Amino acid sequence: MTDGRQTVEVDPTLFRAVYDSPASLPGRHRWTTPEADVRRLERLLEIPAHSIGAPLWVSGDEPDCPKCGRRVTWYDIVSSALHGVHDKTMIARVVLGERKYVNTEVPDGVPGVHCADCRTPIAGLRSFKCHNWAYAFEALEKIVEQMSGVPAARPPAAS
Repeated sequence: MTDGRQTVEVDPTLFRAVYDSPASLPGRHRWTTPEADVRRLERLLEIPAHSIGAPLWVSGDEPDCPKCGRRVTWYDIVSSALHGVHDKTMIARVVLGERKYVNTEVPDGVPGVHCADCRTPIAGLRSFKCHNWAYAFEALEKIVEQMSGVPAARPPAAS
């Protein structure tokens, strides 16, 4: 949700290497979005109920809203992103589509997120990922080289 981040499409094998370990997520805590918020997210995106079946991971230094105490989830991230950052169609395509994406940096924090219930700014949120999108915690080129033994070419940036 900030300038300077790059999200690139990758093949499923490379994506799996990046995504497989939730333990690698930055921050003191790692958690999944509860079922109730997944259903809420589907309504927000206007997609059919139970379309999202894979875990929606979140990590950060504090898992709960400092004002109302509700667990911060993908619902908060997406509802915040819909305020001038991304549109519903783009988010639904990333979450439900077949294409795989990674961000190529470890974030210092995910800016611009607010609690969807009380609108309190959320600080200390570090990462979020789903089955089609994740952060790359090592240089993407190094992962490709390790997997193939061939120096990696940079994939085109996602739009």
